[in-house]
Amino acid sequence: MKPLVVVMGVSGSGKTTVGIALAAALGVPFRDADDLHPAANVAKMAAGIALTDDDRMPWLALVGAELAVAPDGLVIACSALKKTYRRAILAAAPSVRFVFLDGSRELLESRVQLRVGHFMPASLLDSQLATLEPLAPEEPGVRVSLDEHLTVASIVAASIAAPLVGHPPVTSPLLRAAE
Repeated sequence: MKPLVVVMGVSGSGKTTVGIALAAALGVPFRDADDLHPAANVAKMAAGIALTDDDRMPWLALVGAELAVAPDGLVIACSALKKTYRRAILAAAPSVRFVFLDGSRELLESRVQLRVGHFMPASLLDSQLATLEPLAPEEPGVRVSLDEHLTVASIVAASIAAPLVGHPPVTSPLLRAAE
């Protein structure tokens, strides 16, 4: 079975950059979940308005559907900030593994302020950090510290080598089928 991976985290964590590199390392396609947002969601975020759960759930259903029909595997960049959001994705694609890109507020803010041409304004970072629920021990995934892993190559290597949260270490947890 080809891996299904969601690279998750708040704005500025590097989901797209890491996702592209991780997909290349795993030999699977990459997709950015931002491309699946309906126009109304993009307009709200561009206006500095945080999305509600009601805004996000149809989008998350699309993310799960993309993963569920990915016979060649898939890495998708998606914020997946709350456990309920991750459960919605897992309901559609139970073998998904999450890579949680976790960084300090200072690091994330500096990255967001340097971005050009992205619809997500820096003003929504605090809202995302307040919404964020880190991976719980029972969730299938890995946490990678952006403050410890400073390069994309290091983040990708840590993503592949790290044990699943709440599980003993294995050689390549992202390549392992769901338990």
